[in-house]
Amino acid sequence: MTDAQAQRPPLPPFTLESALQKVRLAEDGWNSRDPAKVAQAYTVDTYWRNRGEFVANRTEAQAFLERKWKKELDYRLIKELWAFTDNRIAVRYAYEWHDDSGNWFRSYGNENWEFADDGLMAKRFASINDLPIKESERKYHWPQGRRPDDHPGLSELGL
Repeated sequence: MTDAQAQRPPLPPFTLESALQKVRLAEDGWNSRDPAKVAQAYTVDTYWRNRGEFVANRTEAQAFLERKWKKELDYRLIKELWAFTDNRIAVRYAYEWHDDSGNWFRSYGNENWEFADDGLMAKRFASINDLPIKESERKYHWPQGRRPDDHPGLSELGL
């Protein structure tokens, strides 16, 4: 079930171009670190598996994101399209962050997404691994927010 008034282009069925656009829009949203804004990209009854945590609706998704970005400081994310079909997209991604003790991490993951007809994400299944890194090993140095268009992606960075 989705909001009657909400629509989130591009809409399925996806083409290569629209799948690439959807992935970049998702990356941009998450890099905003605005839980209320990001949550609006999901159906009201969205279902997530994120590591060992399960989310059963948009309100829970927003609460999850609020907790996430209080813990994962200076968060910066890059997503890359892996595969797509009619209303599904698979991505791989990596993000860098540090905890409140100054310990840096690069978190690697894969997500499988399923979209409703209105373009809102109905299902999100994420598998993520955290790798401790030294601050000197960081690869993401753009100012907080959207990744600049000229910044290398995962493949270009060898990730």
